[in-house]
Amino acid sequence: MNRRRLLASGAAGAAGAATLATPNLASAQPRIRWRCPGSFPKSLDTLYGTQEYIARRVSEMTDGAFQIQVFGPGELVPALQVLDAVGAGNVECGFTSGYYYLGKDPSLALVTCLPFGLSSRQHWSWLTQGPAKELYAEVYRDQGVVGIPAGNTAAQMGGWFRKEIRSLDDLKGLKFRIAGYGGNVLGKLGVITQQIGGPDIYPALERGVIDGAEWVGPYDDEKLGFNRVAQYYYYPGWWEYSPSIDLMVNAKSHEELPAPYKAILHAACTEGWHWMAARYDVLNPTALRKLIASGTQLRGFPRPVMEACYRAAQEFYAEVGASNARFKRIHAEWDKFRVEQTQWLRVAEDSLGNFLAAATVPR
Repeated sequence: MNRRRLLASGAAGAAGAATLATPNLASAQPRIRWRCPGSFPKSLDTLYGTQEYIARRVSEMTDGAFQIQVFGPGELVPALQVLDAVGAGNVECGFTSGYYYLGKDPSLALVTCLPFGLSSRQHWSWLTQGPAKELYAEVYRDQGVVGIPAGNTAAQMGGWFRKEIRSLDDLKGLKFRIAGYGGNVLGKLGVITQQIGGPDIYPALERGVIDGAEWVGPYDDEKLGFNRVAQYYYYPGWWEYSPSIDLMVNAKSHEELPAPYKAILHAACTEGWHWMAARYDVLNPTALRKLIASGTQLRGFPRPVMEACYRAAQEFYAEVGASNARFKRIHAEWDKFRVEQTQWLRVAEDSLGNFLAAATVPR
């Protein structure tokens, strides 16, 4: 036999064997189609963009066999009713924040963030290496969902105001849009708080229904146009140091998902969590410079205001814990972790960060 023909025949056979040995996930596994409504405006390529990113990665990692169709607020369900729709099984999953639904269970605030809480690095450690996974699974089980960490904005800003906040007196009677327990803390200091879905904040601020509003940070806030209806931009967003966003999956749908798809879904959400935080870190500095150049007045909350808010937060946690044993138990674990992390990073990182902030000269 011709040696060249023999080698060619052998190579073809090997290639055929390799082809047969390579699994085709799309044909080997069932084709699944899920719907995923979200709570965040489609105009935001960070928040809504992460929802799209996770769906795309799930499709890519399953050769298109597992498809998640994403929807913006109001397309399937209202922005602040995503958990209800997922828990009831009306949709398979949803992209939202637990603290939007704390009226159902105060512990749902903990799964997102608490005022004066964890940084994004600390938060990821808490979610993955601390006891949070089991604690939060317990909270979500009562809502009929499985919560998968799927996004994080990292540190946020303190929001937009029509007037300056010079003292605690300036907070009294102020009508302010805020989500989560930050609103309860501010309420103790005389602020009139409202929880309004993302798409409805601008018109409320423009019409004077509210005097101020917080959302996320410079990149998103500029896109939503808040600088056109409020002049003063405050920092820090002490109520949302690093809010974690979840892909909430209907418990039955999650249980029925084939094991490979389940692993892929969780991996895609992990990617999404870090993708979002990194994207904000890249985009926010440039957006803040643009806002300032356009006339935005950047202000820091006065220290007496910060101190009063911190004291009010601790009082509020004690009050909630006194009436809700689950919140008290989870908060105790969370607070122990927070204190340990703060002490450690104060030595390991904050000291260098403070030095570099003072030593670096802008060019």
